[in-house]
Amino acid sequence: MFDKIQHLTPIISHEEILPSIYLLLVEAPQITSIAKPGQFVMLSCSERILRRPLSIHRVDKKGNLSLLYSVIGKGTEWLSQKKKGEQLDILGPLGNAFFLQSQAKNLLLVAGRVGIAPLLFLADVALERGNSVTLMLGATTASQLYPENLLPGKITFLTYTEDGSPANTTIATQKGRVTDYVALYAPSSDQIFSCGPTGMYQSLKNSLESVKYKKSVQVSLEVRMGCGLGSCYGCSISTDKGMKKVCQDGPVFELSSIRPGEIKI
Repeated sequence: MFDKIQHLTPIISHEEILPSIYLLLVEAPQITSIAKPGQFVMLSCSERILRRPLSIHRVDKKGNLSLLYSVIGKGTEWLSQKKKGEQLDILGPLGNAFFLQSQAKNLLLVAGRVGIAPLLFLADVALERGNSVTLMLGATTASQLYPENLLPGKITFLTYTEDGSPANTTIATQKGRVTDYVALYAPSSDQIFSCGPTGMYQSLKNSLESVKYKKSVQVSLEVRMGCGLGSCYGCSISTDKGMKKVCQDGPVFELSSIRPGEIKI
């Protein structure tokens, strides 16, 4: 199984685009040719620790794969020091993808800081389909907001900061959490997709319930993983259909099927 999905990929570029947040570009045509929005890869970060799961951020027609990640431990600290030309050991693509309904036209994407990682791949695909895409991005402060110049064209970009600090965008940044404003845009959306801290999902549920939103809401869960292949059961969560493994049954789930307060991160 491993020899079918394990790849040594050369680094094309690697830069810190925000404080402690890096954008990594690798040459991985074996992955990009079959990858779908919402899937992830498991990346080896030295021989001494487990692989780290990273959402597929974007792909391009040249076979290049983008990964967006935050430095939060020894593994990602090691990764942040890798340079152009070096090779990385990657398993992927893994997991289940977002599902775009054929009748959905207006899409709402809700991201919490680095939770934007899997949503831009989805935005690229949706825009190619002719969908209208609105991306709501929240962060604690403006220095944590994804650069607008890296976004795909024709996307509506809305930013929110908890401290009210303004982003350098073409529209004003609103003060508060991104989930405080979801109810304003949900009624006109045919489908909603979200990724961010697990704690954000309960607020998202509450906001959508306030406007009686009944359509599909898919979320990508960020949880600790051991193997990423469904063998260790380390990422199991409780759902309305019993215990599920995030790496194999997810990471994408319908929001209505999970209990955010019971997910261990």
